[in-house]
Amino acid sequence: MTLRYMIIGAGGTGAPLGAFLAKNGADVTLIARGAHLAAMQEKGLRFEQSDGETWTVPVNAFDMDGFLAAKAQGAPSPDVIFVCVKGYSLDDTIPFIRSAAGEKTVVIPILNIYGTGRTMQAQLPGLLVTDGCIYISSNLAAPGVIQRHGSIFRVIFGTPDHRTDNPVLCQVAADLTAAGIDTLYSPFVEKDTLLKFSHVSPMAACGQYYHVKAGAMQKPGEIRECFIRLVGEILELARAMGIELDDKPDAPLMQSHLKILDDLAESASTSMQRDIEAGKNSEVDGLIYQVVRLADKYGLACPEYRKVAQKVKAELAEK
Repeated sequence: MTLRYMIIGAGGTGAPLGAFLAKNGADVTLIARGAHLAAMQEKGLRFEQSDGETWTVPVNAFDMDGFLAAKAQGAPSPDVIFVCVKGYSLDDTIPFIRSAAGEKTVVIPILNIYGTGRTMQAQLPGLLVTDGCIYISSNLAAPGVIQRHGSIFRVIFGTPDHRTDNPVLCQVAADLTAAGIDTLYSPFVEKDTLLKFSHVSPMAACGQYYHVKAGAMQKPGEIRECFIRLVGEILELARAMGIELDDKPDAPLMQSHLKILDDLAESASTSMQRDIEAGKNSEVDGLIYQVVRLADKYGLACPEYRKVAQKVKAELAEK
């Protein structure tokens, strides 16, 4: 089965997906805009890895209007759409997906925000929408240029029915694996996506509360203890939701998360922090405020998240 892929959001997560798939010969269309779009159209997508390896791959790239114009002239709909935008841009993609997709198009959201798949399932009732997440450290270094930091590149997706026999999704897993991406078509995607959230959200919340990067969280003391308490509250929330994240006695989740934190460069920070610092829209609602809303829903105290949310909201209101 040969699939046509579309990737909406050709930044730090979407562009690596597109680059690896295209390099392996897949039919890939990237949706982007501005100077980044123009650079990809003119020169292709340049990929720079931390080990010094650099390569450029030609890609099909459009903005949303350009793709819909091409479709009106007979261009086929994608079989698979990866949604790789920031959480605050998600609603803007829905009308485009409705217009770009075919009846059998599969939609795979790859965002930091927990529950994105369920949100999109309600907005796109006629399409198969999975849940999903991605593990990679990369960023848009310049128009048409992506820099990858480290070696990890993992994609996880799955459906709420916990089945793993959908032919299209099986082919997606095979294509990603063939392209050199560690891939899991998961029967427990709710747990997998919450597991990633249980690290990203506490790091973003702690970092923004104290206005620090990873190095400050790596040292014993008040800041590190805040991170630990935030992770603990996500674990508590997960149990209230019927999801046991910390189910490996030989490798407790807290120990795992602290190791991940300690292995980061001291200068590492979350994209939410960088966006706030730059005065841009950020994923603060999904990464911090949403935890408080879920705590209210499940009747949990979560005092650390409430403290962080109150301070962050007040600081942002002053800007």
